[in-house]
Amino acid sequence: MILPDYWLNRPPFEIDSSAQSACEQLLTRAIANGPHAEIEYTLSIPKWQFLCYVADHHQFAFHGSSDLSITIFEPRQSNDLNDFGNQKAVYAAGDALWAMFFAVIDRDRYPMSMNNACIRLVDSAGTISDPFYIFSISQSALPRNPWRTGAVYILPPATFVAQPPLPFGDYEVRIPQLASFEAVTPLARLTINPEDFPFLAQIRGHDDNRLQAYASALQTGGPWPE
Repeated sequence: MILPDYWLNRPPFEIDSSAQSACEQLLTRAIANGPHAEIEYTLSIPKWQFLCYVADHHQFAFHGSSDLSITIFEPRQSNDLNDFGNQKAVYAAGDALWAMFFAVIDRDRYPMSMNNACIRLVDSAGTISDPFYIFSISQSALPRNPWRTGAVYILPPATFVAQPPLPFGDYEVRIPQLASFEAVTPLARLTINPEDFPFLAQIRGHDDNRLQAYASALQTGGPWPE
């Protein structure tokens, strides 16, 4: 099954052995500095590549927020269209790029709804695709460039559970959404500016009155509601 063209591929990147070593050293130093330590970013590669490397090689959870001073995450009741995302929990992602989206959206100054997803497809042979993304905010907010500096928090994975897979035609869909029903103390955080998010120019706008139609399109592979 071919996904509609509104789904975005993760930008390709390669990190050589030297850069991998630098990523590991930076991560180790950040976690050694104690709970919720700020990562002093010194690498030559973009921040999104560092975060994707960490997500691909370690079992951390990632939470993006415009709040740069969170020292503990407490479970809160969410408001989501699917059952897993509509619980009292601490939510995070197993995919760091997805978390970056939440870090740069300024919902404090610009009221908006959001429609976003990250998925991987698994075929009948068990082959897992690279991640696909969709990012959308209210049409009324999009022209105002509602971006801000935020942070991606790296969280310990122990208390998180993953959203169950879903059927999608001949495929299984794996959504890297995680939920913890216990409070979570972050291990470290990385400051994220809007220009650090590689999909900033590809964020879509949607009609707030038709959120269910957009959710249905994502679930069924239908066209983007115009």
